Amino acid sequence: MKIVVFGGDGFCGWPTSLHLSDLGHDIHIVDNLSRRKIDCDLGVNSLTPIRSIFDRISCWNELTGKNITFSNLDVANSFEKVLDIFTELSPDAIVHFAEQRAAPYSMKSAATKNYTVNNNISATHNILNAICLVKPDCHVVHLGTMGVYGYGTAGIDIPEGYLEVNVAGSTENQTTEILYPTNPGSIYHLTKSMDQLLFAFYAKNNNLRITDLHQGIVWGVETKQTLKDERLINRFDYDGDYGTVLNRFLMQAAIGYPLTVHGSGGQTRAFIHISDTVKCIELAVSSPPKEGERVKIMNQMTETHTVKSLAELVSSKTGAEISYLKNPRKEADENELNVNNASLISLGLNPTLLSDVLADEILDTVKKYADRCNTSLIPCNSKW
Repeated sequence: MKIVVFGGDGFCGWPTSLHLSDLGHDIHIVDNLSRRKIDCDLGVNSLTPIRSIFDRISCWNELTGKNITFSNLDVANSFEKVLDIFTELSPDAIVHFAEQRAAPYSMKSAATKNYTVNNNISATHNILNAICLVKPDCHVVHLGTMGVYGYGTAGIDIPEGYLEVNVAGSTENQTTEILYPTNPGSIYHLTKSMDQLLFAFYAKNNNLRITDLHQGIVWGVETKQTLKDERLINRFDYDGDYGTVLNRFLMQAAIGYPLTVHGSGGQTRAFIHISDTVKCIELAVSSPPKEGERVKIMNQMTETHTVKSLAELVSSKTGAEISYLKNPRKEADENELNVNNASLISLGLNPTLLSDVLADEILDTVKKYADRCNTSLIPCNSKW
């Protein structure tokens, strides 16, 4: 298929682009490289030395003979150019990563709140609006987040997008299905919740074919493709704004920095390895909903852990100390999280679960580039 990957230079977008290209798909990346600019603004670099997008693409072509093309384009603020992308390329599917992805960054200041809302909502709407005008049969695959649900399960498994409810009518009760009520905990999660309404609207009113993947926290760094050459290496975020919890713990352990557990550590979260992320995108791309069907929502996660249990696991393996800090977030001290992920399993996902071997791979990567770490950037300073 011809696939456009919006946000294809990022932590999930880059390995996804390589994975889909490796499968034989014709890949075009659209990215304004804003994630790299945010690094500059925050005074931080990826722990791994990521190359320019041009070096990355050139290396991939050199190694595989496969050609990935690229457009430097601000999707949120260049609607006419987004139209041109669909007109010129006529893609069969698009994968939408082109959103500011960090909850702490979205709550850092008034400016980052505005940026997250303006960028994320406008990017999603520009893509949907352009598809309606130019390529209405194009399949949209969007990377959402488990965080739209909040972290309270009301004693049930979180379903895949839709909740069956009984509604009291004037004469008799009616049964219907609604989008599972959102409970966002940050501006970032709020924008992903708003995405859901945009998708529901365009699926209903314009018969767009849309798959929304509600992803857990991603851990790991490399995939089979990014390991082919150091020039293809994926980014590794460790700072308090963009670093994901398990990767941060492993990085902290490798450099002798106490593991930063906020609050009691009783917060339960859903997780997925980066290699499973790219596999899930592959499965979603190849299994679109039919025209006229409602949005297909799938929970893209493989396991759940409490933050405390992760810290204890890393500590037992590495000897790292655990530091319990005041929680900068407004959230429950503890929560349960039971999640239904049957759809992707039924499509063929074979989960990569947390194991010592995979943790060793991350530790090796961290140790190799430990001299690039600025420890002053490890603490999370965004509070809400």
